[in-house]
Amino acid sequence: MTSPHPGLTRRHALMGLGVGALALAGCTADPGSGAGDGTITMWGSWSGEQIGQLEKQIAAFNAAQSEIEVRYEAQELVEQKLLTAIAGGGVPDIVLWDRYQTAVYAAKGALAPLGELVERDGVDLGAFYQPPVSEMTVDGTLYGLPLLVDNRSLFYNRELLTEAGLTPPGTWTELADAAEELTVRENGRLKRAGLMLDDPGLFNIWLLQAGGSLLGADGKSVGFNSDAGRAVLDFWDDLLRRRKVFELGFGDGVDAFAQRNAAFKYDGPWALSTYDAVDGLSYGVVPPVTGAAGTGAITGGFGLVIPEGAPNREAAWTFAKWWTTNAANGVDFARISGWIPATVAAAKDPFFTEDEHYAAFITAMDYAQVRPTVTGYADVEALALLPALEKFMAGELSAAEALAQAETQGNQILGENA
Repeated sequence: MTSPHPGLTRRHALMGLGVGALALAGCTADPGSGAGDGTITMWGSWSGEQIGQLEKQIAAFNAAQSEIEVRYEAQELVEQKLLTAIAGGGVPDIVLWDRYQTAVYAAKGALAPLGELVERDGVDLGAFYQPPVSEMTVDGTLYGLPLLVDNRSLFYNRELLTEAGLTPPGTWTELADAAEELTVRENGRLKRAGLMLDDPGLFNIWLLQAGGSLLGADGKSVGFNSDAGRAVLDFWDDLLRRRKVFELGFGDGVDAFAQRNAAFKYDGPWALSTYDAVDGLSYGVVPPVTGAAGTGAITGGFGLVIPEGAPNREAAWTFAKWWTTNAANGVDFARISGWIPATVAAAKDPFFTEDEHYAAFITAMDYAQVRPTVTGYADVEALALLPALEKFMAGELSAAEALAQAETQGNQILGENA
């Protein structure tokens, strides 16, 4: 569940502070240790409108002190480009990093360990949400600082629920009942989906709610072919084939929720600005509904890493600390971009907790987990689990067949990467 880049600015951007109002924290280190000119290059995959978001935050840092200037350069396939740069020269100083890639690229020698710098400067790793810290730690070595977090929470059309006399659901059963009641068909055709079930990649969230695990107890094999995994697919089967709240292909190419043709959907905080801009759309957000085992959510997002061989390591570290460890700076970037900071104090700021839409995501962060970081698990999802789930959704495989197929292929992938 790698986070999509938001690409849109939250309505609160209009409340943003000027660059001079941002505080500078921890800028005591020597600004350069290589080229030494005080200018550092930041790479990342964010592009389009996202570049403007990053440049506003970078401008705040540049204006807050006089020793370091940060410049952002957007890169396609930034991880692969980094490997090429390490082999041939031109390594950037710092990278806006998809945390889920850390285990893969740390093993390739692309990332510099940061533990010594953390200890030297007394950075409190306990100030961050801990699952993102674990996602950037490989074999006990820290390779980055968490920057931004997300999760998928439940969006609902407030007007539809009010008209039906319903309240936002809190459990699987309540969601199924409400979705069935709000589904509309005309002449046998689905006109309004009760619940968008168009992303089988969210299986991991449902699995946690059912009490399951993506990995087995040994940490070396998959764990989703279980009673909990079958419970998820049985529930999906009930929604799809008995209650008929969704059908494959519905909403393809459009946003059915924005068009008021879906009552419920799971989505991330990046969607808030989209729905805020839809004229007349009244919507709400609640944390993920609970299953038989209780709560369950997955968090993704970004961190900051310093590549191996970065020419201005100390200056890059100063910038990373300024952005990640100062809560005010995290909140200010939220005003610019809509992203949730990985620092708990920043995420608990009233900017989020008193916002009726953000608050659900902050609640879910209290129990959200990260996906397994063992080498090869990303391929298990992409090459084994998701294809099997898609065949199940299409009626080509039973629940038992889909999970068994994904288990066999997934364990083979993990074995090859062991």
